[in-house]
Amino acid sequence: MRPIPVLTPEQSRAWDASADASGRSLRVLMECAGRAVAQIALDRFAAVAQQGVLVACGPGNNGGDGWVAARALRAMGLAVWAIELTPPGEGIAADARTVALHDGVRLVPADGPWPGAGLLVDALLGTGAAGAPRGEMMPLLHRLADLHKPIVAIDGPTGLDLATGVQHGPMHAALTVTFGGARRGHLLARDEIGDLVVVDIGLPAPEPAWPVLIDAAWAAQRVTPLRANSHKGTRGHVVIVGGTPAMVGAARLAARAAFGAGAGLVHVVAPEESLATLRLAEPDVQTLAHSFSGRIDDGFRELLARADAVAIGPGLGRDAGRAEFVVAVLELVRSAVVDADALTVLKPQRDALRRLATSRSIVCTPHIGEFRTLFPECAVDLETAPWDAALHAARASAATVLLKGVPTIVASADGTALTVAAGNPGLATGGSGDVLTGIIAALLAQGISLPEAAAAGAQAHGEAADYAARRATARAMRPMDVIVGLQDVWRGWGRPGALHRVPILCELPAPRGV
Repeated sequence: MRPIPVLTPEQSRAWDASADASGRSLRVLMECAGRAVAQIALDRFAAVAQQGVLVACGPGNNGGDGWVAARALRAMGLAVWAIELTPPGEGIAADARTVALHDGVRLVPADGPWPGAGLLVDALLGTGAAGAPRGEMMPLLHRLADLHKPIVAIDGPTGLDLATGVQHGPMHAALTVTFGGARRGHLLARDEIGDLVVVDIGLPAPEPAWPVLIDAAWAAQRVTPLRANSHKGTRGHVVIVGGTPAMVGAARLAARAAFGAGAGLVHVVAPEESLATLRLAEPDVQTLAHSFSGRIDDGFRELLARADAVAIGPGLGRDAGRAEFVVAVLELVRSAVVDADALTVLKPQRDALRRLATSRSIVCTPHIGEFRTLFPECAVDLETAPWDAALHAARASAATVLLKGVPTIVASADGTALTVAAGNPGLATGGSGDVLTGIIAALLAQGISLPEAAAAGAQAHGEAADYAARRATARAMRPMDVIVGLQDVWRGWGRPGALHRVPILCELPAPRGV
């Protein structure tokens, strides 16, 4: 399966233009898009669609998609009505409107009265719309929203800026259908778009430089099954450096997650006073006592030389000397996950981080607060343009940067960006990042390349959280529940994907909030 791009509105327009230039008729693409919307809407909302469908059509090509969908739904035997504020001028959208009305779609006044439809289709404004809807559009949106019927949005609910994810209107979709790839705003405004379905309509291959959305199928190809002759030495040796006495649980979570992701050996390096608790709670974890300041002793040095991957930061603390200690550890590793306190204390050591990342596999995994601390010059528009921020930080540090959030971005210094949208609000708890660190470290230790290990680890982490939310609810789940959910992830990645009646590239269910 080809990559699923994550697009800005400008890139979306350029993609349409390249399709037209390559001989792919925009009229045919519109027909494919509208028919896909009709089929998916009927698959998901058959019961309420039997009451009739009201399609709100705008004057542009998004409205043209709506007219095609309306005609297809009418051909399926449903009662279909359309409303518009301004009919399209000349072009393919106007032609789609003419054909739909000829084939039995009924046009009703935008100011009413409206029939009692059970399903709404929003085809008013498309990918390029920005800012608050103007003129008569906003009152129409409020009236549609006040019907409290399920809304199927074409490209996105009207009023949602698909560049920034900012919603300027009252529309909240139960389902959004889009074409070829996701738009940035889809992934920044998950509560607004409902379930997201990305459909292939015949667009050409996307530009390789565009960010890519990964899914379970992509990740499963990177995390291959264990070989029959595997032993603990071939499944990856992970060393976790962290766990001060007050935060030993952070190291414990990272260690459990590393085992949950298939590591063969897991060591935790922590101060002696932390290890009694850890040895009792996690008897399968090996331990080494070492302070987090001063010189690295020979035993620790030998352990780092044997490690396939090192995770440093969970529960490390920020006392004096921590920055120098982190740099000294990174000098001795082949691959490392740098997280939590290790990120914060590295702020004055950015030059050292860049020097080390040019000769080692290093992934930094900040949340937004840690990102602002370590990469303040890259944090402009962080919430609305995380792709740009993460790529800027990756180039500045020479490291792979995994920026946690909704979505999570894995950026490399070469300019590539992988996007992960799995997960739910239950991950907004202390300890979730430690679990992710352990998963990524295990995948790195098993020989998966740095950005792919980071992205596959984040995908597994998000899916495990979704399994945990089904069992415990998102509100009540804890990081240990996510580690348990990894078992379901690995089982699921071993099964073939579902087949669909329309060419669906990927689906993102709305996040579980309860």
